[in-house]
Amino acid sequence: MPGKGLLEALRNIGESQSEFDRRVLEALREPLESGHITISRAARRAEFPARFQLVAAMNPCPCGYHGHPDGRCRCTPEQVRRYRQRLSGPLLDRIDLVLEVPALSVAELQASTGGESSAVVRERVARAWSIQQARQSMPNARLDAAGVERWCRPDAAGDALLRTAIERLGLSARAYHRILKVARTIADMNGTDNIGAPHVAEAVQSRRGPGEFT
Repeated sequence: MPGKGLLEALRNIGESQSEFDRRVLEALREPLESGHITISRAARRAEFPARFQLVAAMNPCPCGYHGHPDGRCRCTPEQVRRYRQRLSGPLLDRIDLVLEVPALSVAELQASTGGESSAVVRERVARAWSIQQARQSMPNARLDAAGVERWCRPDAAGDALLRTAIERLGLSARAYHRILKVARTIADMNGTDNIGAPHVAEAVQSRRGPGEFT
């Protein structure tokens, strides 16, 4: 079986990602990329299936209040930097969506949002899944580089926006392909065959997250 630390990292979805040992977090890079994990011990080598969806969370700083409206955070910039550096660039590069969840005021918590129900969202996701299966017999997440080039090409405006984002943000080749797959998924969720600039823009923005992580 894979090491206990890796299994704990996969199981404890609600835990702060940055609290795990850095070596355990780095061990997630292989299965996130390939869908399997290889364990080597002495003269033996074993491979295990490990395709999963990673959902992780972390605080913005050691005390958890960095950026809070009331200014209660007392962490120094160096403490914040060291805390966030527990997540390496190569690991973050394999995470498709990085979103900041700001603190809400009491008034915001009590306000009626009137958002979509889970049933409505589930129906839209199921419809997008069916579109992907009909088009390429697999979800967008499992497309290889050739599949991305075939099924995830944006229109001229979307391509121009993506080129600009890659150059200005210094994103990797891996990020390029992952952005296209997310943009393809956003278009599928909207019931659109064409991948346009709005889909690419949303995919890029969802990947960037807080400025400190880019």
